[in-house]
Amino acid sequence: MALNPQLFPNGLPVPFEGEMFVLARNGVEFEVDKIPGPGTHGGNVKAKGTIYLSNIRMVFVANKPVGHFAAFDMPLLYVRGEKFNQPIFHCNNISGHVEPVVPESENRALYSTHSFKILFKDGGCGTFVPLFFNLMASVRQYNQYNQQANNATAPRVDPLQAAQTPVEEMMRHAYVDPNDPTKIFLQQPNPQSELRRRTYQSSPAERSI
Repeated sequence: MALNPQLFPNGLPVPFEGEMFVLARNGVEFEVDKIPGPGTHGGNVKAKGTIYLSNIRMVFVANKPVGHFAAFDMPLLYVRGEKFNQPIFHCNNISGHVEPVVPESENRALYSTHSFKILFKDGGCGTFVPLFFNLMASVRQYNQYNQQANNATAPRVDPLQAAQTPVEEMMRHAYVDPNDPTKIFLQQPNPQSELRRRTYQSSPAERSI
């Protein structure tokens, strides 16, 4: 996870090298815990906005900042325990946990795992949910295969390794639920294709975007 990732003025996340956006879904409510700083309720944040899904990560972008919380980045390789919930008296949602993106120079023990929930309050989720779970399975399978092939045993998985996952075929054959307002990106929406991030550790130039 990374708090407040770099965004373009229109709210679209600034992409990484090799990143391909799969979909955008607005009208969702996002809940996450253990967010430090003012404007949170014991570290818990609840906000409405848009979820972007790519071959590397999910990014929630709030319609309005909550305190200093404006966006939340969740690398797919760091997401754990994701589950689709269909409660009787509440809206459908996806819940799970996401590990923090820890700088190389810092101690992992100082960072806590976050619990999150994506609530679909505006329309159905028949497009988003299958694409999300298919992409999660593909990313994990592809990464596990590459680690075995390369005998990789690094304790920290580079979240950008997920960029190697082939997702084009999945997008072409995605089922589109007419009751789900999810927007699938058949063409990449990046307004400035020359701007590409190379790491989760922002440089001073990236912070100025």
